[in-house]
Amino acid sequence: MPVVHKHGPCSPLANENGEVPSSHMEILAADQRRVQYIHRRLSSETTTGEEPPSQLVPSSSRSSTPSPSSGSVLSSPPAMPSNQSSLSSSSSGSALYTGFYVVPIGLGTPTQWYTVALDTGSDMTWVQCRPCFSCYKQKEPIFRPANSSTYANIPCESPYCSELDAKVCSPGHNCAYSLNYTDYSYTRGTYGHDDLTLRTDTIKDFRFGCSHNIWGLFGQSAGVLGLGRSRTSLMVQAWSKYGGVFAYCLPADPTGTGFLDFGPGAAAMAAAAAKARLTPMLTYKGPRYYYVGMTGIKVGGHLLPISPSVFSTAGTLLDSGTVITRLPPSAYRPLRAAFAKDMAVLGYQKAPGWFAMLDTCFNLTGFQGIVPLPTVSLVFQGGASLDVDATGILYVANASRACLAFAANRRDTDMAVIGSTQQKTYSFMYDIGKKVVGFTPGAC
Repeated sequence: MPVVHKHGPCSPLANENGEVPSSHMEILAADQRRVQYIHRRLSSETTTGEEPPSQLVPSSSRSSTPSPSSGSVLSSPPAMPSNQSSLSSSSSGSALYTGFYVVPIGLGTPTQWYTVALDTGSDMTWVQCRPCFSCYKQKEPIFRPANSSTYANIPCESPYCSELDAKVCSPGHNCAYSLNYTDYSYTRGTYGHDDLTLRTDTIKDFRFGCSHNIWGLFGQSAGVLGLGRSRTSLMVQAWSKYGGVFAYCLPADPTGTGFLDFGPGAAAMAAAAAKARLTPMLTYKGPRYYYVGMTGIKVGGHLLPISPSVFSTAGTLLDSGTVITRLPPSAYRPLRAAFAKDMAVLGYQKAPGWFAMLDTCFNLTGFQGIVPLPTVSLVFQGGASLDVDATGILYVANASRACLAFAANRRDTDMAVIGSTQQKTYSFMYDIGKKVVGFTPGAC
C-alpha cells in the first residue's frame, strides 16, 4: 500500500495549489500536546485514553540560499566523511507539516475508498459516518453504512463490545464508543463491523468505529488506521491472515512515496535486507504502544557519555503520529552540546531557539547545494543502530532557522518517544508474535 504525506502532491487530500493549511507553530503545538498526553496516559493507572460518550448514538445508524519548496536530499551527493550527513539546502521541513502520513483503505460492499492516517499509537480504526452530527470537512464522501450490504452495528450484548476500554451500553442498544486522542481531539460513535479492503486483501467483519461526533484537526482525512497492539487494532483482528506482522516506510519529503505492507511478506522483506537491524519489542512494558530499548546516542560517529540507566529508567516507544523525537533531559543535553559543537566546526552560525522545545537552531542562509551535517544515530538493544536520515536531523522552518529535530522531556522519568521525523526513509518492521522490531535504511 502506498504511504504519502497527506499534504504532498501524491496525496488524495492535497489541494490543487499544493497549499499546506497548518503552520509550523500549529504542528509543533499539536505535537507537544500529543506527547504530553502519552506521558499522562502512561503515568496514570486510571488513564485509558477513552472516556464514555455523553449519550448513545441514535439507532438510525445501521446494525545555501535555501528555498522552502522541496525538502529533498540529493540522490547522489558527493562522498561525505563517515561522521557527516548531507542535507539539500532546499530542505524546508515541509515533510513535517502534520506529522501524519496517509494510506488508502476500502470499506463496505460495494467498496468505498478512503484516505486515512497511519497511526501506530492508535488501536481502533475509525472513519466518519453518516449521519454525522458534528464532523469536520473531509476530501472524500463520508462513509454511509446504509449503502453497504455487509455493514452491521455491534449490539451491546456482543462480547466484542466488552473489548472497548469505555463504552455506554444498555440492552437493545448499539455499542457506543468514545476515543480521546493524545492531542485532545476525540471521536464518538457506534462500534460496527464491515469488510475492510487493503489493496487486494479483504478482512471480513472488521470491527471499527463509525464516528458521528468529532472534535479535532484531522486534515481532511476520513479517519485513522489503528496499528497498535490492543484487541481493537487491525493487527490483532487480522492475526490469522497477517500473523501480527507489518512494515512501513515514511518518505523523506512530501513529494515521495513510501509503503505499508502486512504479513509474512513484510517480515521476509526486512529479513532479506542485508542492512536490516533488529531489536526486541518490549511487550511487557504495556499492552498498547511499541516499546523498544534504547541504549545510547552517537553524534558524528562517537557514542555520547550517557549512562544506559538514563534510557532504561525512562523507557522508549515508537510512534508514527509524533513529529519530534523526545528524549530524557539527561540524554538530550549531551546530544545538544555535541551536535552544536560539530555544527560550529562545520561553520554554521547559531540562531535563536524556536517554540520553546526547539532550542538548538542554526542559520543556513547563504549555503548552496549540499549542506553537510553531523550524523546522529540512536542505538538500541542488540546493537541495532538507527542512523537518522539527513532529512530527519533538522526541522527547517526557513533558511535562517533550522533546528535540531529532537526535544527534551520535562523529567528523566518521562517516556522517550521516537517520532516520524527520525523514522523517515527506513523500513520499520513490527513482528508482534516474535516480539521484534526491525529497521532497514534506504527503503523509500
